[in-house]
Amino acid sequence: MPAAMQRMSRVDTAWLRMDNDVNLMMIVGVWLLQPGITYAALCERVQDKLLKYERFRQKVVPDAMGANWVHDDAFDIHRHVLHQKLTRESGQTEREALQALAGELANTPLDPDHPLWQFHLIDGYEHGSALVARVHHCIGDGIALISVMMSITDGGTDPPKRRRRETPDADGDWLADAVMKPLTDLAAKAIGMYGGGVAKSMEMLSHPQQGLAGGVEMARTGAKVVADVAALALMPDDSPTLLKGKPIGQKVVAWGEPLPLDQVKAIGKALNCSVNDVLLACAAGAIGAYLREHGDDPSGKEIRAMVPVNLRPLDEAWKLGNRFGLAPLTLPIGIDNPVERVYAVRARMGQLKDSYQPLLAFAVLAVAGLLIKPAQDMLLGLFAKKSTAVMTNVPGPATKLKLCGATLRQTMFWVPASGDVGVGVSILSYGGGVQFGLITDKKLCAHPQQIIDRFEPEFEKLLLTMMMLPWGEAA
Repeated sequence: MPAAMQRMSRVDTAWLRMDNDVNLMMIVGVWLLQPGITYAALCERVQDKLLKYERFRQKVVPDAMGANWVHDDAFDIHRHVLHQKLTRESGQTEREALQALAGELANTPLDPDHPLWQFHLIDGYEHGSALVARVHHCIGDGIALISVMMSITDGGTDPPKRRRRETPDADGDWLADAVMKPLTDLAAKAIGMYGGGVAKSMEMLSHPQQGLAGGVEMARTGAKVVADVAALALMPDDSPTLLKGKPIGQKVVAWGEPLPLDQVKAIGKALNCSVNDVLLACAAGAIGAYLREHGDDPSGKEIRAMVPVNLRPLDEAWKLGNRFGLAPLTLPIGIDNPVERVYAVRARMGQLKDSYQPLLAFAVLAVAGLLIKPAQDMLLGLFAKKSTAVMTNVPGPATKLKLCGATLRQTMFWVPASGDVGVGVSILSYGGGVQFGLITDKKLCAHPQQIIDRFEPEFEKLLLTMMMLPWGEAA
């Protein structure tokens, strides 16, 4: 029997309370399947696989101190797996109609009296099926939810059996305590870090009882943490552009066709950069070109995107919940030269690799989960003022998956933005391709497809530049 009640972690509570009039904290995804699948087969698969994750049978019951996960005695699978009709307006393509539906669903709250997720199955989409998934962020972050969605595909594995005794707030509190304490007089004892870099520090943060490092190392780490706190607090507000402003709460989504991942890797190797550097540079170029063509000159400007940084071992993704930090990445939208832009992104990513800012952002979220909602909104509003977008890059399976016998030919997802941020950028690799997705507020960018359509040309510029280099020099 499931536990009658489980306490929600501080961080998950913060995400639960982050819904507002213009941004709902839902992760929205679309799967395109070929051939189509039946509604009955999907319900059976969800019943057999997804519901083995206890969280998907639990509703959220808030209280004065936060919230609890409570088993939904009135759970009905047909409330969560819906058969949805795709309505096309005059002149709309099937893709445009599906994008409109996904945007509408991103604007529609989930029923708070039942588990906070829904699947919408559309028959006959491009001679197959389309599946729109909506999951509230308090259930889990992107890494966790990809692990869950993988489990419902053909051959997907069930979650490991949990030990019954769990510390209910373990995911939400250990890191917050270990990161916030360096700001007090107990800095050296609390941070207790050894070795070099954030990766080793994470292990020590999760096991602070294992002993402390040498005094010099502790002092160096403590100074770094304090410096990163100051950097977060003193970041200037983001550059004013057409994409920065007060949203109205009407979401619009768009996506493009996948680019060959092997070509992206080849460019990265030629420039001695990561795949991530190449893709983020293309995204910055696409945004800059869009602004330029709409009369907003990006020359000399940068915009800041909050980039999620995973803080959990990948083999623990099935545990759900949120365990990631946020790193402020400046995108050089004002650099027109594509190669120069890639190197600018690489330099900025390098600065973040040894930063404690993602850990500190996690701690801020944990603390926010303890506050009353007005105070939480004020605290988290600082992130919104200092950024234009949320941007995430998620590696998916290298080979194409199947669901109920049908091939998952393409998949997209969109991340929610908090506060008054009105742009969400998603980069996803899957089945040998990589693609760019965008969700925007209609007031700030009514036609995000215009940005999406500039992504591939920016990539082609890089590809052409590499082909023009003398043989041997590109490598």
